[in-house]
Amino acid sequence: MRRNACLFVAISLLSGFGSSAMSLVAGIWILDLTGSTSLAALAGLCVYAPVLAGPWLGGLLDRAPRRPLVIAVNLVLAAALLALLAVRGAGQTWLIFAVSCAYGVSYVLIDAGETALLPSALAPAELGDVNGWRSSAQEGMKLVAPLAGAGLYAWRGGHAAAALSAAMPVLVATLYALLRLDRTPTDRPTERGDGPRTGLVVLFGQRATRLPVVLAAVSIAMSGFTTAGIYAIVVTELRLPTTFLGVLASAQGAGSILGGLIVGRLIAARGPGAVGVAGTALFAIGCLARCLPWWPATVVGAMVAGVGLPWTLVAAVTAVQTHTPSALLGRVSATANTAMFGPLVVAIPLGSAAVHLGARPPLMAAAAICLTAAVVATIRRRSTPPDETPTASTPRRTAGTGPASR
Repeated sequence: MRRNACLFVAISLLSGFGSSAMSLVAGIWILDLTGSTSLAALAGLCVYAPVLAGPWLGGLLDRAPRRPLVIAVNLVLAAALLALLAVRGAGQTWLIFAVSCAYGVSYVLIDAGETALLPSALAPAELGDVNGWRSSAQEGMKLVAPLAGAGLYAWRGGHAAAALSAAMPVLVATLYALLRLDRTPTDRPTERGDGPRTGLVVLFGQRATRLPVVLAAVSIAMSGFTTAGIYAIVVTELRLPTTFLGVLASAQGAGSILGGLIVGRLIAARGPGAVGVAGTALFAIGCLARCLPWWPATVVGAMVAGVGLPWTLVAAVTAVQTHTPSALLGRVSATANTAMFGPLVVAIPLGSAAVHLGARPPLMAAAAICLTAAVVATIRRRSTPPDETPTASTPRRTAGTGPASR
């Protein structure tokens, strides 16, 4: 188990480095090619749009061998990133958007696949801690990857950054091949009769998964809504170079390291719902801090948001892993990803439009929405009795039926 835990953390380190570096470089690259902060923010839309197909892509994970599929997706992603070597000017900006879309499809398959593989490699009691360590590793790469990506971009251009990012999925695929998985009957492909609706029923039919996933969805949506606003804060309000965005991303990574190291213990002590509420409130505080007209406050706000946002995600992922039959983990995990990241498809363009009202209004609106969600969730948790839910360790009891059978 310890060997698998170390491999999963290493996978998160490498994938976090590649994705963090490239996501920032893509925005800066588009901004430099077009001069448009709105277009730069829309690069994130291409990354997150494919999550809308999550329930269907997750069904593929439940029907195909999960590990070989995840390995293949990483190798295809590496090839897609190398296509960015063809970008020569503003006329090839579309290629950056296209590769961002490929990144988005890979995120859906890889994230859901890894979520489904974890219970086959670790004991249920270890999931919260390992999810927290993975979050610290992946999000913590924002200490290094954005600065490395921005620095490499400034030194050698986008082609060098793309080549570096392309090497990461190849290494990740190798580590996936080294995992030792427990082969159980619940890891067999599910029948074709199980459609996307099954994932929705299992995910939202029980409070144990519904509440953390909704909180994560609100927080993540607001992180996309504020992207253009943060760009505008840096460029127009603070009058700093675009590479300062790398400093903010690194500050957020520092917060994520701290948050990830303790989130597993918090989940064990307080439960995913309470941790999701706390993370949502912290993200709201981070948004308000970044509204202040002082660059150190902006850095601190990024750090606070770095603690809160991963808390909501880790709480939701752990709830899904521990309350979902193993045979359905692929589609339920992908459905959860759709619920959590799908709203970004609307939030990012809305934020890009809202920034025309000023840099701060999107951040203030996001803080208000997150605080409201945290308050409502707290009231619901206190007024609604907990439900009994199946765990990943007892899949045969409800496999293929979900909460609707109870």
